[in-house]
Amino acid sequence: MQIAKHKQGIFVLALLSSALLTGCQTAPPTLYQWEGYQPQVYEYFKRQGSGSEAQSGELEADLQKIRATGKAPPPGYHAHLGLLYSQTGKNDQVAEQFRAEKELFPEAALYMDFLLKKLAK
Repeated sequence: MQIAKHKQGIFVLALLSSALLTGCQTAPPTLYQWEGYQPQVYEYFKRQGSGSEAQSGELEADLQKIRATGKAPPPGYHAHLGLLYSQTGKNDQVAEQFRAEKELFPEAALYMDFLLKKLAK
């Protein structure tokens, strides 16, 4: 009888521990905040680059939301925004976005420098 109660007590303790550990799990923090970036890139390629003005406006609005939360835009965000600005003739904003990409993601520096040189010509 004592052994049965002991096993039952261990079972209840294990069940409570399992429930407690499950309840403590939280989602890991995300490094980047994507907003509408991925669907925007998809739409850009689907429409073969048309609608750059509207898309750059949407990405700028999303960038403000990202900054408001204190998170960072994902890799390529500023580079894509620079690409959109290049199609609308806003070369100052193109350079600004490429520099931002380079600063946030140093691994992109060589490519961003290449694009900045092409822009200067």
